[in-house]
Order: sequence, then C-alpha cells, then structure tokens
Amino acid sequence: QVQLVESGGGLVPAGGSLRLSCLVSGSSLTNYALGWFRQGPGKEREFVAGINSRGDSTYYADSEKGRFAISRDNVKNTVWLQMNSLKAEDTAVYYCATGRFIETMRYGIADDWGQGTRVTVSS
Repeated sequence: QVQLVESGGGLVPAGGSLRLSCLVSGSSLTNYALGWFRQGPGKEREFVAGINSRGDSTYYADSEKGRFAISRDNVKNTVWLQMNSLKAEDTAVYYCATGRFIETMRYGIADDWGQGTRVTVSS
C-alpha cells in the first residue's frame, strides 16, 4: 500500500517562501506521476502542480506558473514543491498524490493521497 507523508507547511508572511516535501513509501516512485493539490478555506480541492514519473515533464495551474516549482527524486522517494512569492490566497492545506499521468492529475484524478500539510500566508 502506497503511503504519502507531507511536511514543510507553516506560517509565512506574504512574499515569503516555503518548500513542501512528500515522502512516498510502499512502492517504487518510478511507477507514478506525482502531484500537489490544495484546498483553501471554504474552497474545493484544486490542482497545483504535477510531474511525470521520469521527472522531465511538469505542469502547473495558471496561478502558480512562475512562482511554484515541483521536483522529485526517485531514489529518495520524495517530491517537493518550492513555493515563492506567496500570497494570502495560497493559504490552504496542501496534499501530494500519486497518479498515472499528469495530464489526468490536473483534473483531480489521483490514486493515493497524503494527509496534507497546512500553509498559512499572512498578509
């Protein structure tokens, strides 16, 4: 059974940066695309960023392009989300997930989910 554990969330002032990590266990990471999603207060969960199984293709939601960067290390079984120039509207619980393809993960189609890590951006 695949397990995902996120870390790195916290309180950060607007304009600051955070780096989220997600450690994946239970299966070889090379089998999966990986993605980050978030759910803000009173909002539905939304796609943030995805990376394919080899790590050579990425996709970002429009609001995150140029500010966020997703990366992975299949040896360390870890995926990261570097978040820069954070805004109050980035406040959310961030989840990592596994999937077959980033093309479908952008529509919320994922197989396994972590429990989430909370990010709060103060304005």
